[in-house]
Amino acid sequence: MQPIELDVDVDENNEIHVRLPAGYACRRAHVRVLIATVADAPAGHPRQFGQFRGQVRMSDDFNAPLPDAFWLGEVR
Repeated sequence: MQPIELDVDVDENNEIHVRLPAGYACRRAHVRVLIATVADAPAGHPRQFGQFRGQVRMSDDFNAPLPDAFWLGEVR
């Protein structure tokens, strides 16, 4: 089994129709669906550079190396 990723459109009845790409012939398929929605930007409110200035903070040790225990899976 080989996973493939497809873009799909949802119609006005909230139904998803998928057509396999050429070359993918199959009799049975296991389907796992992940729905990701894309929100439209609010009308009349264009994004502005710096609009979130001062609202994000980063720790002083952001660029510090992670401990070996992290890479070995010992830290949870």
